[in-house]
Amino acid sequence: MYSPQRQDFVSLTLGDQYSRSYTNGKHRRQSCWRKWKQLSRLQRSLILFLLAFLFICGILSYPSLTEQWRGLSDRSIKEDWVEMDNGGLRPIPPGLVPKIPPGVVPGFQDIPPEVMPEIQRPSIPLLPKPPAMRKPPSKRGPPVLQKRGNVSDWQVKDGEEEIVKRDEDGGKEAKTVISWRGAMIEAEQGTELQSTAHGKEGTVADAEKAASLKPVTVKAVDRVEAVREAFRHAWKGYKAFAWGHDELKPISKTHGEWFGLGLTLIDALDTMWILGLKDEFAEARKWVETELSFSKNVDVNLFESTIRILGGLLSTYHLTGDTLFLDKAKDIGFRLMPAFKTPSKIPYSDVNIGKGTAHPPRWTTDSTVAEVTSIQLEFRELSRLTQDPQYQNAVEEVTRQVHRLEGKRDGLVPMFINTNSGKFTRRGAFTLGARADSYYEYLLKQWLQGGKKETELLEDYLQAIEGVRKNLLRQTSPSKLTFVGELSNGHLNPKMDHLVCFLPGTLALGAHNGLPADHMDLALQLMETCHQMYAQMETGLSPEIAHFNLQSSNGRDIDVKPADRHNLLRPETVESLFYMYRFTKDSKYRDWGWDILQSFNKYTRVPSGGYTSIGNVRDPVNPAPRDKMESFFLGETLKYLFLLFSDDSELISLDKYIFNTEAHPLPIWPSTS
Repeated sequence: MYSPQRQDFVSLTLGDQYSRSYTNGKHRRQSCWRKWKQLSRLQRSLILFLLAFLFICGILSYPSLTEQWRGLSDRSIKEDWVEMDNGGLRPIPPGLVPKIPPGVVPGFQDIPPEVMPEIQRPSIPLLPKPPAMRKPPSKRGPPVLQKRGNVSDWQVKDGEEEIVKRDEDGGKEAKTVISWRGAMIEAEQGTELQSTAHGKEGTVADAEKAASLKPVTVKAVDRVEAVREAFRHAWKGYKAFAWGHDELKPISKTHGEWFGLGLTLIDALDTMWILGLKDEFAEARKWVETELSFSKNVDVNLFESTIRILGGLLSTYHLTGDTLFLDKAKDIGFRLMPAFKTPSKIPYSDVNIGKGTAHPPRWTTDSTVAEVTSIQLEFRELSRLTQDPQYQNAVEEVTRQVHRLEGKRDGLVPMFINTNSGKFTRRGAFTLGARADSYYEYLLKQWLQGGKKETELLEDYLQAIEGVRKNLLRQTSPSKLTFVGELSNGHLNPKMDHLVCFLPGTLALGAHNGLPADHMDLALQLMETCHQMYAQMETGLSPEIAHFNLQSSNGRDIDVKPADRHNLLRPETVESLFYMYRFTKDSKYRDWGWDILQSFNKYTRVPSGGYTSIGNVRDPVNPAPRDKMESFFLGETLKYLFLLFSDDSELISLDKYIFNTEAHPLPIWPSTS
């Protein structure tokens, strides 16, 4: 029952208790404060540190805050990788690229997931995805029409498009984005959160559980398959825009003609066979059978048509056993023979294969030494197959004359020879680059082709290598890179063509066949130099010509003049890398070749198909595409890269085949030949 008196009593009692409690509490606080002040500064600091530590632990143990912080970390890590400008990664403006799962590198190339490159990066535990945050669409149009900064038009116009692919297994859609370089970025299924039976994403707890088992890793690349994919991409462009013509112009999506004989197709025949591209080879064979005709009123260069067409047909015949290619080789070989009808037996440079006439260039009666001495492997092999000695007799007469000629310097030959007199002209200039390079290569390879019996060839080769050591070999400053310069009237020019990078492989081939061991030592040194011609350029691609510093004032070993900064997709360095790996098994040569292929993909690959030569290897922002894919990119460069990465050392065994200077393998003759 309610009683006012009891209420008053209770109130007085409670008030008295409260007053005493307040007074006691005040005294306790004053007592605690006095005790706190009595503590030393170190003791007070330790107590505050422990309190702060407990406070932070309490916050981190709160689930909702943990999820948010982890989500922020996830975004931060992704943004860090996107913003890196290393190994081919470039900043990607927001809104152009959809969310990409961890483990997939944004902004690389249009290479399918099975051939994605290895990326050196630390192992990062898989973090759960933050809540989906969708950006509103841009009002200026779709990503296709939004050009990114520092992007060339030729790379953008076919590249910025979004493709939706349907997964064959689960029927789910995975978005693929083609970047400004024609790069196809595909999500790897293994890095995504697994879907439930109802099609919903897995929980954050599931992701955390997966993260605790193993870190994110990038799928190891299949380099052999990467070369196949590069070939298919180049072939796609050739087939679409230049079928049956000599060369592809990938940017303008048209073709160029030199001889009008389908140079790219013929040059690539044995490459397709070696790479195992059966469908592509079959359609190319059909064109050779039904469309290729040499009955044309057209001038062709003796050297280029010999190494590319005759060499390509002979090689394909040996690899396939298909007599179609031998018959075509006989046809072109016979039509090239009028070139040898000169007063000196030194052949003219040009032949009209329809009229059966030959002539020197309009401006001179000279031929280059490399051109008249680098057709021997092919014509000798044609004689062996046809049992017709005229081809071998013609080219070996040239070899005998050059062997006897005066005007050499310690085995080194001048660059020009006159077709009337049969004498060297413009003496005093010596190089292993353009106009002389393959003379030295074919001395060794003819000796090997004939079973190491022709001693004059070996003597000339050994003397020439000593001449290189004595007259042309120098080292740079500051890194002491060994290079082969050029000699002009006794003055050394510290300049080396990319073409000279055939030499490490040739030296290694000779050492493998019993020549002096110091040839291999020189090969190792020159291989490093050729690698640096790529590695020191901003695009990772070598210039056509490099100038070396003997006394560096700028700290660089290599300088490149503006007129020499182009790259034509040449094969010489990867050719030598192939030889060096075959003979040493040193994996660094494979790594160097892989770097070169990645740079080709990054700076020369055209989205609609094909690869283009570029005009400036020093400018990664605008490498100045030249809109031309040389036939040797398919005939040589990709072939040597494939053989470099292949683990099958019997695939074109170097004890059974020699490569001509266009990378067409021809058999070493049996001892009974």
